[in-house]
Amino acid sequence: PGPRIPVPTRITNVVATLRGSAHPDRVHVVSGHYDSRASDPMDAVSDAPGADDDASGVAVVLEAARVMARRRPAATIVFAAVAGEEQGLYGAARLADRLKAAGADVQGMFTDDIVGSPTADDGARDPRTVRLFAEGVPSSETPEQAALRRSVGGENDSPTRQLARFVRDVADNDATGMRVRVVYRRDRYLRGGDHIPFLERGFPAARFTEPAEDYAHQHQDVRMIDGKQYGDLPEFCDFGYIARVARVNAAALWTLAQAPGAPRGASIRTSGLTNATELLWERGPESDLAGYEVVWRETTEPEWTHVVRVGDTVRHTVDLSKDNVFLGVRAVNRAGLRSPVAFPAPLR
Repeated sequence: PGPRIPVPTRITNVVATLRGSAHPDRVHVVSGHYDSRASDPMDAVSDAPGADDDASGVAVVLEAARVMARRRPAATIVFAAVAGEEQGLYGAARLADRLKAAGADVQGMFTDDIVGSPTADDGARDPRTVRLFAEGVPSSETPEQAALRRSVGGENDSPTRQLARFVRDVADNDATGMRVRVVYRRDRYLRGGDHIPFLERGFPAARFTEPAEDYAHQHQDVRMIDGKQYGDLPEFCDFGYIARVARVNAAALWTLAQAPGAPRGASIRTSGLTNATELLWERGPESDLAGYEVVWRETTEPEWTHVVRVGDTVRHTVDLSKDNVFLGVRAVNRAGLRSPVAFPAPLR
């Protein structure tokens, strides 16, 4: 029992795992939630179709699983339809707990929640945009990590923000037909989705959501008032839009699974006062690893703007002051696929 679960209730996640062929311990997760609700969250009797919130997200997960099921990615992809989101993120928390307890190396998690319609409450349409909510300061940050972040910056360089930049790089294009609008927030005001339990357990995670919501069609009793239909009904979903959101998810997930993992142990040497900057990292285990790239940007820029190819090495010195710019490192394989960027920690 809990605040929105008055009696003991068994809820069940439905999970399918596509095990990686080369790096099965590296895991990427995509989820939607299959529970729905009426206006009163304690109403267990009234009809609650839940078409947009969140059958649309479950449809994205199912379609991604259908397309990928006959293929073998290099890393593992977990497809999940979770329960109890509306009552308190119970299913997602359980899934995140199980992965954490198993020591899974979850390098990215996406929840698709309310991805069914590009139509706002005023009728305006934006059918080629999906929002991606990505937190800056990590939910799992320790006091020591917070003190370090305050001293060197990095509020915009959490693993989740790097994941969001990766999605923009690989899924905002003509192949998906979509623009990925990254929102620098964990979630919307007064709302929260299934990525939050993953964030709280230290996993990079982000939320896909339609560009502008129509609140008459979510968390509403099905009813007609003055000729206006309320309720989360399938007739208010745009299935072409949902298909494009599925393409965005598939592009991001498959590329994450085929590309190298983000470099481990990325650090920036701070022992010497110099206007050059030395970066160090650990070499990845991938057999098709081609090398690494150092990226940098001005501290006021949201995206990485400069790239330097440095080859198959574990250190590189750039002729830039670490005090003036943000730097990072990413891995590249022989097919040209790039990992998310690793943001370096100070190394004395």
